[in-house]
Amino acid sequence: MKKDYYSVLGLLRGADEREIKKAYRKMAMKFHPDKNKDSGAEEKFKEIAEAYEVLSDPKKKQIYDQYGYEGLKGGPGNPGPQEGKSGGQQSQGAPHFTQTNNGDPKANFSQFFGSSNPFESFFTGAEETMDFEDHLFGGFGQSNRGTPGHTCTKLKEPTIEREVFVSLEDIANGCQKKMKISKNIYKKEGTATQEKKVLKINVKPGWKSGTKITFEKEGDQVPGKIASDVAFIIRDKPHPVFTRDGENILYSCKVELRDALCGTTVKVPTLEGGKVSLDFSEKVIKPTTVRKLKGLGLPSPKDPTKRGDLVVSFDIIFPDEVSETDKNIIRDFL
Repeated sequence: MKKDYYSVLGLLRGADEREIKKAYRKMAMKFHPDKNKDSGAEEKFKEIAEAYEVLSDPKKKQIYDQYGYEGLKGGPGNPGPQEGKSGGQQSQGAPHFTQTNNGDPKANFSQFFGSSNPFESFFTGAEETMDFEDHLFGGFGQSNRGTPGHTCTKLKEPTIEREVFVSLEDIANGCQKKMKISKNIYKKEGTATQEKKVLKINVKPGWKSGTKITFEKEGDQVPGKIASDVAFIIRDKPHPVFTRDGENILYSCKVELRDALCGTTVKVPTLEGGKVSLDFSEKVIKPTTVRKLKGLGLPSPKDPTKRGDLVVSFDIIFPDEVSETDKNIIRDFL
């Protein structure tokens, strides 16, 4: 069966090394089975890997250009339209050459990009159930060739970042998050082993959203490159009752219009699980009314002994309809 490797990569015959690498990078990313779930994507990915293995190897490419696919298998082959002509005489047979495709397109992908699969989760689990976003792609596929007279400097893989959502209760008191990771260690010969590890994040009281904790060189290890750092970015987990505003926490208290006008006592929940009473029996609650409960907010990250406030605003609930009798009473009253 004849195979047109140039066509597989979307190239014309005579493509140079740079064009071949560029085409492989584009096609491999597009048809990687961990990203592309279409039927036939995995088979296409294998064809792309096979085509790149041949065209990126000068010796294999020369034989393929001259004798075609059959030449790679050691057969006589039939030169293509640009193959095997010298002085008007056609070559009489291909040299014996056995194709050495390793049968693992992901190994080729790993060697090219420096990561076995930039689409899959680097993290395999955590203290809480989490979805993991795609890795950053900066730096994949870059080579690190030295120049004459210069020492070759290893490139470092880009930092892998992951958001960790922490509840306001944990921010208030501090906590420890245990993140289980699974990283690949690649050998020069193309084999890989997997190492599982638990990274511990000690969340300090009052930490702000956006705080970054970095674990150096805990990413995948690839020959010739420095392992990437793994960074966790703290984010506020949405709370069903409160909203964070720096060191303050905000609470919106719903009050019926009748109670807002005639007076009432409201119970305000706290982050610790208690309740604080606010007496409005002799006061009118307006939509602009705000009360601050000192020291019931979040600790200051610089000085945990100092805390913000619990800020209470009011959401006045109006009736959907008012009868004529009630309207007259309201008019007389107001």
